[in-house]
Amino acid sequence: MKTYFLLPLLALLAMPASAAKMTMPSDAPKSYEAECASCHMAYPPGLLGQKNWQNIMSGLDKHFGTDASIDAKTESEISQWLLKNAATKQKYSAFAPENRITKAPWFIRKHDEVRSDVWKRAGVKSPANCSACHADATKGNFDEDSIRIPAK
Repeated sequence: MKTYFLLPLLALLAMPASAAKMTMPSDAPKSYEAECASCHMAYPPGLLGQKNWQNIMSGLDKHFGTDASIDAKTESEISQWLLKNAATKQKYSAFAPENRITKAPWFIRKHDEVRSDVWKRAGVKSPANCSACHADATKGNFDEDSIRIPAK
């Protein structure tokens, strides 16, 4: 009888830890790291929903102010992988305005206590620089217990 109460309790205790992990799928194509991470962190695809990834990949010639065009084969490979691994939980799959992770409702909620001057620090530069505060961001670990905000 105790087991019936213990299992739901353990599941509830595990939820915050799993929410902080958005692991990078192990089947990431080499082209994703080569093309995308050459300019910014290779974001785990589960941070955005399919519609956002479709928009991003169909507008690489105007990728946040830069021409990030790639050949059609590579674009198709990366697009298929992003769509396959896009967010499915409503929390993360809700449409992010301007296709920016930093404008997604979940991101804003999670970072609401960060003062605007912190984003401007030389060690941070912008909200899109996840690795500045989350040491294991490239692995998809955004655990609040491991955050280290640069002092400058």
